[in-house]
Amino acid sequence: MKVIKIGGAEVASPHMATVWAYIRMQQLAGESVVVVHGGGPQLTKLAKELGHMPEIIQGRRVTGDLDLHLIQWIIRGQLNAQLSSQAMVAGVKAVGVSGVDGGLVRVIKRPVWQIEGREVDFGWVGDVQQIQPEPLLALMNAGFVPIVATMGVDETGQIYNVNGDTVGLELAKALGADEIILVTESGGLRRNQHDPESHISVCDAPLATSGIAAGWIQGGMLVKLVEAQKALRAGIGAVLLIRAEDMAQPEKGTKVVL
Repeated sequence: MKVIKIGGAEVASPHMATVWAYIRMQQLAGESVVVVHGGGPQLTKLAKELGHMPEIIQGRRVTGDLDLHLIQWIIRGQLNAQLSSQAMVAGVKAVGVSGVDGGLVRVIKRPVWQIEGREVDFGWVGDVQQIQPEPLLALMNAGFVPIVATMGVDETGQIYNVNGDTVGLELAKALGADEIILVTESGGLRRNQHDPESHISVCDAPLATSGIAAGWIQGGMLVKLVEAQKALRAGIGAVLLIRAEDMAQPEKGTKVVL
């Protein structure tokens, strides 16, 4: 069983056809697949068009009232529907859901964090407390690929933004997945994010630690590697970062190991 997390920058990529072809092959081979997706670039673009400058701290989005509305419009609305339509064209039976549906991703509001000497309130950001996988299991048992928009809900019904890589990890743990694939624009880890020739094929814990300390692992990639290490320690067999167009050639990505 595989969990495939698709970054927002990749959702509109013409190479998504390669991702869906890979998923169809997995299904034909009897493999269950769950797709998780974000939408960070689209959220930022629309926010700026509305005159709102989003705040992102260490790769994590501060989510105010307007940000939360945009997440529901863009991620649960536009992008989730777009991915479902792509799947249909590729011959993959898929159903779009969110972490709110069926209480799939149960969260509590993130407490204030201490970051670089200041207190940061992330607003409507949820920390995952429980996964209730029954909706996904029902869909997969019926032959569908669930496409999960990264949102969560608390016991009062309040909706929250939840980091996509975290949702991918928690779903993988709850479903007993043997692999998480993170589909990213960069195709993996680079010592210099602007230089494809600085690509790193294998990233272990010491390299991740040194890269974070040196500052060349930061932002969204830092979050991905932190969550990847958590996944491996939780018993997930493999974590791979890769570009959409390279889905059939895993050696072109970055394999994360302990």
